[in-house]
Amino acid sequence: MPGTWSAGGNLSTARRELASAGNVSAGLATAGSTGAISAVTEEYNGTSWSGGGAASARRLLGGFGTQSAAVCVGGFTTGAVSLTQEYNGTTWSAGGALGRATHSINGAGVLSAGFVQGGTGPVTTTEEYNGTSWSAGGALSTAVANGAAFGVLSAAASVGGNDGTPQTAATEEYNGTSWSAGGSLSAARYRNGAAGTLSDGMTFTGDPAKMTSSEEYNGTSWSAGGTLAAGHNNPGGCGIGRASAMVFGGNAAASPTTSTQEYLTLFAIPIVMHHRKMQGVD
Repeated sequence: MPGTWSAGGNLSTARRELASAGNVSAGLATAGSTGAISAVTEEYNGTSWSGGGAASARRLLGGFGTQSAAVCVGGFTTGAVSLTQEYNGTTWSAGGALGRATHSINGAGVLSAGFVQGGTGPVTTTEEYNGTSWSAGGALSTAVANGAAFGVLSAAASVGGNDGTPQTAATEEYNGTSWSAGGSLSAARYRNGAAGTLSDGMTFTGDPAKMTSSEEYNGTSWSAGGTLAAGHNNPGGCGIGRASAMVFGGNAAASPTTSTQEYLTLFAIPIVMHHRKMQGVD
């Protein structure tokens, strides 16, 4: 049975094309566009957002990691950039530069073992981060930009994106070395968000037409998830999977939004309560 979406605490700053990291009890939203490029970082505690350390202003960037150990990378200012920044829960500092200046990328993993793939072009490029520097990873089978990713470096997925048609339903799975075909989405989408692990993942919202649908992945195939109260494109997203995920910001109607929506699957409530206790929320 699909989970349900409900309203969470609103962002303080409405924006789209932002980077995200963390989970529902300790989330991170960074940079993006308010109409102008933004440097704002906000942290989520499971209920509300509060201010964090400012990043370098840019939009269409990638992000991954945890609230206290995050990466934001690439993006667009007056052109594509290769900048990487690392977050310690308080301030951002310079990390190793990407091998390319690019935007419209997405990534997943943790600070010491993460990746980004796709981007301006679109392209098939993957780069891997070890906490210090970037190196070449395996090439995607299909060039994409403006897609979404979830999982960890050794077990991840790339889902949807602009492949020039403009959108694809393709999923590709990564083992830390090479990409292979996964199950196809029910509905092709790009400018979407994602959360979870390879065997328990989600994607949500996106284009065309600021979708309100979400889909759940079991490591093999996609099935229908809950319907969002409002559609977005270019949102942030994070979470541990169907048990607990969220989407925030993005473009709703004709302008950036502050909206946060949280996802919960009923069978997973005991898992979520345990996870929140381990995070010190309850």
